[in-house]
Amino acid sequence: MALLLPGQGSQHPGMAAGLYAAEPAFADAVDEVLDAMGGEGGRIRDDWLTGTGTAPGGRRALGHGLPMDHVLRSQPLLFALDFAFGRLVESWGIRPAALLGHSIGELAAASLAEVFTVRDAARVVLDRVVRLAQAPPGGLLAVAAAPDRLEPYLGDGVVVGAVNAPQQTVLAGPENALRAVGQRLCADGLAARRVPALSPFHSPVIAPYAQGAERLLASVARREPKVPVYSCYTAAPLTAAQCANPAFWAAQPVDTVRFWPALDALLTSGDHVVVEAGPGRGLSSVARRHPAVRRGRSRVIALAPKGQGVPEDERACLEAAREELRDEGYPVPL
Repeated sequence: MALLLPGQGSQHPGMAAGLYAAEPAFADAVDEVLDAMGGEGGRIRDDWLTGTGTAPGGRRALGHGLPMDHVLRSQPLLFALDFAFGRLVESWGIRPAALLGHSIGELAAASLAEVFTVRDAARVVLDRVVRLAQAPPGGLLAVAAAPDRLEPYLGDGVVVGAVNAPQQTVLAGPENALRAVGQRLCADGLAARRVPALSPFHSPVIAPYAQGAERLLASVARREPKVPVYSCYTAAPLTAAQCANPAFWAAQPVDTVRFWPALDALLTSGDHVVVEAGPGRGLSSVARRHPAVRRGRSRVIALAPKGQGVPEDERACLEAAREELRDEGYPVPL
C-alpha cells in the first residue's frame, strides 16, 4: 500500500469533521497535532468545527473568522488531517510500504515516517504559515496543458508551481498578474480554474517570507524515514542527507511541486494499492490516469468524498474504502 497525502486546494469547510466525531484513532491524531500548536491549534480546531455546529461533547464551536483557504487555516489543518488519516490506516493494522505527499502533504508523510516527531512537525508547520501569512495576495491557477505549452504565459512573478499530470499544470504567482494570465488563457481557449488558495505558494513571490525557517528546522531532530517517502520535489525517495538538511524543508513552500514525476517513480517501482489519505479526491483522480492503474497493475482507493458534504457521507465513504481494502486482502477490522 502507498498513501497519497493531499495539499493546498483539497481543503473545504468542515472537511473530515464527521470522522473526528466517529473515529477515535483519527480524532486522537488530529488532537495530537493541534494540541502541539498550543493556543493557535485550539483556534484552528474551533474554526474547523464551526461548520458542524458543535464539537465533541456538545460544546459549541466558536470560530475565529478566518476563511478555510487562508494559509493560517488551510495548511495546518491539512497537515493535521493528512497525518490523522495516515494514523487511522495504521490503526487497522496496516503499515504502508510508501508515502507520497503533495506540498504540505510531504511534511505529513515525513511525520508518519518518523522523520520528525509530531510535536516538532507541528512547530515547523506553525512557524511556516505565520511567515507565509505576511506574503502579498496571490494564488494558484490549474490549467489543462503541459508546462511547455504555458511558457508564453509566464512572467511578472507567474511561474509553474506544480506539475500534477502530463496535461495538468498549476501556475502560481501574485494576484493581479495571475488574474491577467487567467484572462489570457481563457481568451486563447485553454481551460483554467483557480485553486482554493489566497497565497502565491510555490513561486518566487513567497521566497522572502519563507526565509528564516531554517533556524527552527535546524533546532529539531530529523531522522532517516522508517518508510520510503517519495518526495514531490525530487520525484524520488527522500535520502538521509535530504532529511537532515534544514534548507531542503525550508525551501518547500517556494519550490515547484513535481507530483506526477514522483507518482510515476512510485508506480513504476512495483504494483501498489494507492490510497488517498486526506480530504477530497484530487490526488486519486490524478493517480487513476497513470498507465499502471489504467492497465490494472495498481488500484486506487479514496478514503474521503470528492468535496464538501455531510458527516454521514464521510463515514459512508470511509466504510466503502474499508470494504475495498478487505477485497484487496487487507485484514481491516469490521
